[in-house]
Amino acid sequence: MSLLARPLRAAVCTVLLLSGCVTAGPAVAGESGCAHGRALRYVVTFDRGTTEAAARSEIGGACGTTTVYYPQIAVAVATSGDPGFGGRIGLDRTFSAQAERLAAQRATEVKPQPARATLPVTDPTKVPTADLSGRQWDMRMIDTGRARGRPSRSDSSDRRRDVVVGVLDSGIDPDHPDLSDALDRTDSAGCLTGAPDRSPSAWAPTTSVHGTHVAGIIAAADDGRGVTGVAPGVRVASVKVIDDRGYADPEAAVCGLMWAASRHMRLTNSSFFVNPWTLSCIRGNDRGVVHEVLARAVEYSTSAGTLNVAAATNEAVDLTPSARSGSPGAGTGCEALPAGLRDVVAVSAVGADRVKAGYSSYGLGVIDITAPGGETGECVLSTVPGGYAPLCGTSMAAPHVTGVLALLASAADEAKPRQLRRTLEAQAMPMPCPADYDLTGDGLQDAYCAGYEGYNGFYGHGMVAAPAAGPAQRGRPDPAR
Repeated sequence: MSLLARPLRAAVCTVLLLSGCVTAGPAVAGESGCAHGRALRYVVTFDRGTTEAAARSEIGGACGTTTVYYPQIAVAVATSGDPGFGGRIGLDRTFSAQAERLAAQRATEVKPQPARATLPVTDPTKVPTADLSGRQWDMRMIDTGRARGRPSRSDSSDRRRDVVVGVLDSGIDPDHPDLSDALDRTDSAGCLTGAPDRSPSAWAPTTSVHGTHVAGIIAAADDGRGVTGVAPGVRVASVKVIDDRGYADPEAAVCGLMWAASRHMRLTNSSFFVNPWTLSCIRGNDRGVVHEVLARAVEYSTSAGTLNVAAATNEAVDLTPSARSGSPGAGTGCEALPAGLRDVVAVSAVGADRVKAGYSSYGLGVIDITAPGGETGECVLSTVPGGYAPLCGTSMAAPHVTGVLALLASAADEAKPRQLRRTLEAQAMPMPCPADYDLTGDGLQDAYCAGYEGYNGFYGHGMVAAPAAGPAQRGRPDPAR
């Protein structure tokens, strides 16, 4: 899966892994010696310092067309209808998620399925106006009442308005009354082709509620109606990287990260993982390319001042790197991208009982912090086009952390990504490994937690904690709240 939400038992955000793939027609050689079939997208890596002219020339010589070149990281997005394009460039330098899915489709004889119906246009006058804050157990868990300085409402100070969070997702509903004032349309863009498109039709949601739900957790207005986000008053930009079938392809993720950096966004939230596979648990050359292009984009965006937060995935996989393996089952070699990258804040999920959710991936040296993601029967309530709905997943945990970082950023204008990260980790509420992690009651441990109270594979540095309103205060939030 690419989307990291688990909506009760319903398939609100279901991803069709082998459906709707680009199909290639028969290859026909032209006068140039290039075959002409259905064009597929590729990411291509070059040696750092390669000029755009040189990159375009090499892509053209391999029977491709350059869509965009990011000289800061020497990565291009290209299209080609020639099945030999990747071989000409070098299989250790190029990758196509579309081609990978097409091959899987042919191997399993799965036929393409149509995309889901387009979401209805939100009518703000019909969105429920009841105060739903009483159902936001997740906000009480991370103590956002202190952060917002209740009982005052609608903190829309200039300091918060200066913070822009890039929500790299499936699009944000621009008309939802809890998000319309928070949405930064100028900084929004669609990235599905690998190149940013600022037209509203490119970044608005079309089939998925996912991005709107994530944005609401971060920044829904504190107006006494509906739900309230962790950091009301900050702005969110809709950076669409997840397509109508739920895929987050490498070129889209790279585009989203580079766009956020170019627009000087303080933070991004990635509640998805990249790859046409489940997780890249078996690394080959193609998977190495995916890792490389994302690592370059994250490294660049971090150096440019953007801190990236990502969900740990819902695969219940131990992501502990082999070199740090110290528990049964660890060292599987599985990697969640972008969550597994060094400069990314990786977030696991807990349920309302403050125990790691069964679906949440984990891993010592990978998970940095944990946050509420919910479990079946008690999910996280947030905004969706037309109203509000509960969803569960690490998708929901990550934006809680992003919202807290947005509060920290608004209080520290000059803080760099690593400074924000250190503050986040320092104020987290430590959580020890559970003594018994037998969720099914069969007498067997469902996962193994390595580490100690201050830092472990289930919870990282602990539960995210919102900063106190007003002057900085020492100490931890009351765990009973």
